[in-house]
Amino acid sequence: MEEKLLLDVVIIFAFSTVVNFIFSRIKIPTAVGYLITGIIAGPHLLSLVKATHDIELIAEIGVVLLLFGIGLEFSLKHLLRIRKIVFFGGFLQVSLTVSAFYLTSYFYDLDWKAGLFIGFLAALSSSALVLKILQERSELTSNYGRTVLGILIFQDLLLVPLLLFTNLLGQDSGNIQYEIFILILKAILIISMVFIGNRWVFPKVLHFIAMTKNQELFMMSIFLICLAIALFTWKLGMSLAFGAFLAGLMISESEYSHNAFGNIITLKDIFSSFFFVSIGMLLDISFVYENIQLVLISILLVLVVKTMVAGGTGFLLGHTFRGTVMVGLALSQVGEFSFILAKIGNGYNIISSFYYQLFLAVAVITMALTPFLMNFSFPLATRLLRLPLPPFLINGLFPLKEVEIPVFKNHLVIIGKDASALKLSKMANLNNTKHVSIVFDPGIVKDKIAAGDMVIYGDAVNEPILMKAHIDMADIVVLSIGDLIPTMAIIEKIRKLNKKIYIIARSKQTQNIELLYKLGADQVIPEKLEIAIDIYNRILIKRLYTQKEISSILTRARSLALGKMNDMDVINKPNLINDFPNMNINAVKIEPYACAVGKSLAELQLRTKTGVTLLAIGRDAKVIEHLEPSIVFNGDDIVYLLGNPEQINLASELFT
Repeated sequence: MEEKLLLDVVIIFAFSTVVNFIFSRIKIPTAVGYLITGIIAGPHLLSLVKATHDIELIAEIGVVLLLFGIGLEFSLKHLLRIRKIVFFGGFLQVSLTVSAFYLTSYFYDLDWKAGLFIGFLAALSSSALVLKILQERSELTSNYGRTVLGILIFQDLLLVPLLLFTNLLGQDSGNIQYEIFILILKAILIISMVFIGNRWVFPKVLHFIAMTKNQELFMMSIFLICLAIALFTWKLGMSLAFGAFLAGLMISESEYSHNAFGNIITLKDIFSSFFFVSIGMLLDISFVYENIQLVLISILLVLVVKTMVAGGTGFLLGHTFRGTVMVGLALSQVGEFSFILAKIGNGYNIISSFYYQLFLAVAVITMALTPFLMNFSFPLATRLLRLPLPPFLINGLFPLKEVEIPVFKNHLVIIGKDASALKLSKMANLNNTKHVSIVFDPGIVKDKIAAGDMVIYGDAVNEPILMKAHIDMADIVVLSIGDLIPTMAIIEKIRKLNKKIYIIARSKQTQNIELLYKLGADQVIPEKLEIAIDIYNRILIKRLYTQKEISSILTRARSLALGKMNDMDVINKPNLINDFPNMNINAVKIEPYACAVGKSLAELQLRTKTGVTLLAIGRDAKVIEHLEPSIVFNGDDIVYLLGNPEQINLASELFT
């Protein structure tokens, strides 16, 4: 490696570290930090980075790894499920955007060639940036995330025809029919290759390699597949990044895809940072300063037109108003592949150097604004929904069939659409636990309705949605959302509607636990801490620690992790179970022909024979707490017993 390139890499890492440290403190996305690093260190400001071409090559590797990881996470089955979005939605978004910017090009005094070309440049959005944000927010497989991904895939597929189109605009037309025929052949070849690789080739190849139990060999094979497929598609005239995405799709159905994803994620983040830095280097600050009014008008025009077109496409695909806003803002920027086309177009004199610089300024700044716009999309949609909008706009063109929820009492309400909430609902179904799910994803709701589940589509922040689930008569509610602000808002609404309900909430960060308890949660589960504690609990059991020692060790672990929060009554209330860790409270149902049926508590001599303490009896939806010795046990009663596991098992023989 040349000393010059190594120095540039060190400079980029140094600036990125400082900028992202500051940005992480003020809650600004890291992608913006990388863009600003590129602007500062680039040739148009401080000129600290000299080997810009080499940095662009490193950036290309970052985009390749980013798209490869997304392909691994998404899978071919998901892609086939959104084929309507890819082809119909993608075509609609691109064609409408091109038409809109072709018309606006007349205000910029551009000829028809330049106007059409600018339309195609503006139609493309940033796959690398948007998919990275969706991946970080775990929204890639959400309803709006699938739509965004589908449209971005269509745009990537369009790169080859657009390169051909640029050549036709810039020089004399060759044999167009022949080139289109070759393009169709390439498409058939790639589709066949992905299907065969996904179904038969790579699962077997990876299994064969994994059986060697050599992790180094496994990772070398993964990188070989990624880079080889990317290079193959590049030779066919497509982008390296799109080839890497296809490589990820081919491996995604393999049982080893998660291992591969886990190993490349760190490298992917490091290399993809160079991509955003290289984009930032393109921005000429002096050009922006000299043409500030034109640049600002152009940025506003791009954001408004692209948001309206992409949002309108999402609406026609069936999104609600909220989804329409989120899809529109996610696709409102200009994409990285537009830089490739713009450079070629400038070389062919389709657009002048002035408009090339204007395009670069608009593209870089809209990309820098994207993380903020995507974060703002949800609260913006919430505020706009307060307006008197027509029902078809709020609910979408294809509103979901509503499930008639019977009047439940003392039931469970599950709020969330993540894996934890969905698995909890399945467990409740298996054990015939009365429950209602509130899910804010129409795709998941459709599947659950088809399976016969009691499910409501909607945002649980809204009281009418909570009341549909009869939250006022429920006894337990579980919030598995993760995001702090919506969780806080929902807890406040639930506590206002039902003072006695037991609220269990999930929290990503331990520092948010105290806040959720103060708002009214009865139990907050810090997910990462509890996973670690559960794993350590299993280790201690394996090492043959006593239950009392395990309880003491885990209590200390929680104290260290939660700090002052551990002193709150809500976390470690002193109770009988804490003082006697071997004691359990169990509910046992009395079977009709059990030994205890027809006998009184005095006759059964439960405490003398088994050592358990009878706490209460559940009978006819009532709980009898004050027990007389003369009380008689009936079939189908539920007895609540206190004792250690051996005592409970002994007592259970009398009731079953």
